[in-house]
Amino acid sequence: MGDNSTPLSSQDCLVAVMIAISASDEDIRTAELVTIQSIVNHLPIFSDYDVDRIKTVAAMVLDLLSEVDGLDALFGLIRESLPKGLNETAYVIACDVAAADGKLRQEELRMLQEIRYELDLDRLHGAAIEMAARARFRKLN
Repeated sequence: MGDNSTPLSSQDCLVAVMIAISASDEDIRTAELVTIQSIVNHLPIFSDYDVDRIKTVAAMVLDLLSEVDGLDALFGLIRESLPKGLNETAYVIACDVAAADGKLRQEELRMLQEIRYELDLDRLHGAAIEMAARARFRKLN
């Protein structure tokens, strides 16, 4: 998986996006990990996904993010392996992971912007997805 000869599955790409947003502020929080696990356990797109792959994909993403041009390489892999019809799905779950702990940090906002750009999502669609994630993860105060 660490080389380009083994492409990522569609589900691997979705997991990679979730790990990337979680790691974007260099502090992967428990709420984010729980959300990733919950998404993989409950969304139909992951119904036949081997959950043991999460660790492998996470290690690959973290390795790439530690390299100089690693983010570009990660998005290259994702663009190569993720069907375009799943771009909005990838952004929805990225927003859910980012919102999971109730705080959006600057690094997470920048990563969401980068994901939106790399996945070629319309700004209006992106804003609607972001608003829905905020509503889902809102807390009573």
